[in-house]
Amino acid sequence: MTLFITFEGPDGSGKTTQIQLLAEALTRRGQAALLTREPGGTRIGNAIRTVLHDRAHVEMSLRAEALLYNAARAQLVDEVIRPALAAGTVVLCDRFADSTLAYQGFGYGRNLAELRMLIDYATGGLTPNLTVFLDIDPAEGLRRKRGDADAEWNRMEDKALAFHRAAHAGYLQLAAQEVERWLVVDATQPVASIHASIWQSVSPRLRISESTAPTSQSR
Repeated sequence: MTLFITFEGPDGSGKTTQIQLLAEALTRRGQAALLTREPGGTRIGNAIRTVLHDRAHVEMSLRAEALLYNAARAQLVDEVIRPALAAGTVVLCDRFADSTLAYQGFGYGRNLAELRMLIDYATGGLTPNLTVFLDIDPAEGLRRKRGDADAEWNRMEDKALAFHRAAHAGYLQLAAQEVERWLVVDATQPVASIHASIWQSVSPRLRISESTAPTSQSR
């Protein structure tokens, strides 16, 4: 059974840790899993990521930004995600289309209907089966990110806190509109507790028995 799972959340919410833990848990149960990210995941997508995240590109227009994110997304869907799903692989993606609605839409106050049309074209209508939202106050998330010496600090993270708060509020609004697709998890909990909540939502979708669910470990 194939499943397309995306992870969303403010910067510093722990998406990278949780997506890796889920990939490892699925692999231990014999389920093929592919871990990818946005923007990136392909040679072309990684080149676009470099342009998007370069802090020197302060003159980038809002329309150019939205188009670039969706160009990288289109390449990822066509080259990686759809072929993997067709092969029966569970695909885990660190950010997807909801990021555009949250950041380019709610963050900047841009037209959501126009962005949805762009997203639909870029993805060919592909929608995640499950979206995990790691919920944390944006100020705390950015504080965490600044404290991680190995973490990338990019052009988007340079935005004012008000921008990040608007995107966060947008995420919660999107989640409220599609409760069947979204799993909202308190990202201030211990790593193991967050993983357990995610596993409890994922395992039934793949018909994996809770009694044989892997034990999560803190990191």
